[in-house]
Amino acid sequence: MQDQLIPAAVWQRVSTEEQRAANQAPDIARFAEHHGLQVVRTFAMDDSAWKDGGGPEYRTQLKAAMDAAWRGEFKILIVWALDRITREGAEGALRLIRQFRERGCTVISVQEPWLNGTPEIVDVLVAFAGWMAEQESARRSERIKAGIARRKADIEAGRLTGHVGGRKPGSKDKRPRRTEGYLRRWEQYRAA
Repeated sequence: MQDQLIPAAVWQRVSTEEQRAANQAPDIARFAEHHGLQVVRTFAMDDSAWKDGGGPEYRTQLKAAMDAAWRGEFKILIVWALDRITREGAEGALRLIRQFRERGCTVISVQEPWLNGTPEIVDVLVAFAGWMAEQESARRSERIKAGIARRKADIEAGRLTGHVGGRKPGSKDKRPRRTEGYLRRWEQYRAA
């Protein structure tokens, strides 16, 4: 008798123009095959999971995933990494994982094998990882603010010329900026 595959859904989210949800697909496909999971549905979006509980596309897809899990369409939700589904810190991650658990669905991660354990251990580790992510986000924000303040002081002291960042004050050019250069440098970095 052949083993029956477990129905699973995939959650893919990217938040910038330079990222592509398809970049996560090969890892997820290998993971699903290795663990005997049959992907029956994919929730893919280019939207933020950060501000105000996520953008409109994120919230719509999250509700659809919750509803589908409640209907029993899948038993496993595969995420490439936990931050692809939530950026709300420890409490938000725990709440989301518990909501899926209440619907008979387990959230598992390709990049974080510790997320694939027993519910009790997962809760402790998610709380810790969420706290660490919040701390890193705060540190990153402080580094950016410090860099901006340093540049502003250097400009005011005459050590640098130019402006602090972004468009120059009073700029009439309001066109969206091109991102090809960023994408090209990112691809070169990834290839190295």
